[in-house]
Amino acid sequence: MSAREKERSGQGRGAVAEEVRAEMVANVWKVVVGVGDTVSAGDTLVILDSMKMEIPVLSEDGGRVAQIAVQEGDVVQEGDLIALLDQLPVA
Repeated sequence: MSAREKERSGQGRGAVAEEVRAEMVANVWKVVVGVGDTVSAGDTLVILDSMKMEIPVLSEDGGRVAQIAVQEGDVVQEGDLIALLDQLPVA
């Protein structure tokens, strides 16, 4: 899914964060990652269910999962925050 927004975090992290947001009304069928997990671009974060179709929500960029804002069984509306990823420091 491509409903992402990047913003500068003003909360002391100092890194670019990726906000992963829902593109449609759907049920959260499965949460695949947890807080603290490291993900790569294209990794599945959660799987939504809408009209009996499974829709994976993918990370556009790699990073560390800072927050999962949904639980299995939740209903998300278009634009709702699903997850927040922090950019990993460049070595």
